[in-house]
Amino acid sequence: MNILWLIAGAMLLIAAVLTTIRILGGPTTLDRLVALDMAIALTMTGLALWAAISGDSTVLSAIVAIALVNFIGSIAVARFRVRDDQR
Repeated sequence: MNILWLIAGAMLLIAAVLTTIRILGGPTTLDRLVALDMAIALTMTGLALWAAISGDSTVLSAIVAIALVNFIGSIAVARFRVRDDQR
C-alpha cells in the first residue's frame, strides 16, 4: 500500500512541475489561469491524499473551502479579464 501512496505522490509532484512551467511560460492570460486552476486542483488532491494516508478527516473542510475560493476567483478573473492583444 505504501508503494501506491508513493506513486500517487510522485505523479502529483510531476503534475505540479508541469503546471508550474505552464504558469511561468504560458503565452496568454487564459493559459496561466487554467494552469493556476490546475495547481489549486493539485493542492486539493494532495490534501485529499494526505487525508487518505493519515486517516485524518479535518482537512476535508479545507478542501471544500479551497474549491469554493478557487471557483469564485476563476469566475472573477474570467469576468474582468482584458484581452492579451490590446495595447
